[in-house]
Amino acid sequence: MTSTDDILSVQNLTKHFKDFTLQSVSFNLPRGYVMGFIGPNGSGKTTTLKLIMNLLRKDSGEINIFGLDHQVHALEIRERIGFVFDENHYYDELSLRDMSRIVASFYKYWDPKVFARYLKDFDLNPKQKIKQLSKGMKMKFSLAIALSHQAELLIMDEPTAGLDPLVRYELLEILTALLQDERKSVFFSTHITSDLDRIADFVTFLNNGRIVLSSPKDDILDNYGIVKGAQELLTSETKHLFVGLKINSYGFEGLIKDKRSLAQSFKERVVLEKPTLEDIMLYTVKGESAC
Repeated sequence: MTSTDDILSVQNLTKHFKDFTLQSVSFNLPRGYVMGFIGPNGSGKTTTLKLIMNLLRKDSGEINIFGLDHQVHALEIRERIGFVFDENHYYDELSLRDMSRIVASFYKYWDPKVFARYLKDFDLNPKQKIKQLSKGMKMKFSLAIALSHQAELLIMDEPTAGLDPLVRYELLEILTALLQDERKSVFFSTHITSDLDRIADFVTFLNNGRIVLSSPKDDILDNYGIVKGAQELLTSETKHLFVGLKINSYGFEGLIKDKRSLAQSFKERVVLEKPTLEDIMLYTVKGESAC
């Protein structure tokens, strides 16, 4: 269901390919928040992003951005969105300043003063050529471009992939500062779930073209649990509680979706730990395994 406070709403989105189907995907991103979009390779994340950005045509479902149909109001929506990708394609021989002039021609609300301020904040030299930038500097340049035309929604596809920990930290700090403006939101697709542990408010998890979960991050981490115990505690009745299990000669370790069920099902001592988003993704994808 769409709310008037949602900056992005995806409802029952479906896209069929020869060997893959994105099936009835639904989630909502409220204004002023960060949504992490996770899933293994081949889960449908890139397809979903392309559908949102009108690079693919959906088979069915609805996509509304700023409360507007993403196809009917495509030009208006584009003015209000910033895109940051893992690989951005710029003209290597151009300087940052010259490249920005080309990009500026596509946006009605481009603000050269804002762009200059971000270059200064990010310690980027406007006279430097694109080809001279490190990967981290290119990502900062892409972010400066995305933020210089009054974008309200920032869509990021693997923005921290391949960056060293210090640059990743700097980028996440920039995003945190950006969200002090409660009118802006970030849709952050990544496989580096530790980044989302730090900054995400909501998490949407896609696997095999279907939504596994889409909820506030804190609710997810509060409800799920990692359980460890002796192998003899596992029975046919208790096994069904687990999303995923690892079993070896020493015992078991598994993920449960609702840790409140633990006391009812395990009368004997087990260890309960709080999972990370990576734990939740890995156990869900791998299921039961013996090692």
